[in-house]
Amino acid sequence: MRLNFQRLGGRHLAFSTALATLMAASATAQPMPDLQSCGTAGPSRLSVVGEGQSRTAPDLATVQVGVTTQADSAAEAMRLNAQQQTAVIEALNAAGIASENLQTSGVTLSPQMAYNEGQPPTVTGYQARNMVSVRMSDLTRVGEVLDTIVAAGANEINGISFTLENAADAMDDALRAAVADARRKAEVLAESSGLSLGAVITVRDLPSGVSDPSPMMRMQADSAGSVPIQAGEASLAARVEVVYSLIGDGACAQ
Repeated sequence: MRLNFQRLGGRHLAFSTALATLMAASATAQPMPDLQSCGTAGPSRLSVVGEGQSRTAPDLATVQVGVTTQADSAAEAMRLNAQQQTAVIEALNAAGIASENLQTSGVTLSPQMAYNEGQPPTVTGYQARNMVSVRMSDLTRVGEVLDTIVAAGANEINGISFTLENAADAMDDALRAAVADARRKAEVLAESSGLSLGAVITVRDLPSGVSDPSPMMRMQADSAGSVPIQAGEASLAARVEVVYSLIGDGACAQ
């Protein structure tokens, strides 16, 4: 029987090889379904979805840091913002954060409005905002770097996320766990129906649709101090659909 692998999402060849080995061993250990005895209908099929998860310590932190300034005019608000953000970037460089790990993620300028009853809104000033994405591989220094940039003039820290720079091995572990979960479910279902599992017909990787939320933080410039950071664990989830043939009395498709 030809095994048909359908891959979604660009998973790794190593996992495909491991699956092929697993299914070859399964086919050797179990009798193949009697296709002729089932006629053209063939044996019944059982489709199950397995879920797996892999947890490991993250090795990359990404922080959104910014400077928000206000002034009577738009030009002055932008000038003050540029001056303050330049000081923040220089402090990051001095702290050992290379320029290639810094990326501007947003620049905004907006009027500040006053709304008085019975009167049209008026502009009272302007607010400028400049956000920079900072990548750090040394997670032990995240708190120290946050203290440094606040002291240099950053007054907004918005979105700290901990991820894996290379998640290939962790994702492979999650996929293996998902396949094992699918087989466990299939064995329970087949046994409850008085049947046995036959060969694997197809394996398909499904979108997991799972993501861990990123912690959010906002800090005023005058609140600089020791910032405790807990990286925790990075969690990767996988889902697979596995289709088995069934063996036993009554296993022929109707």
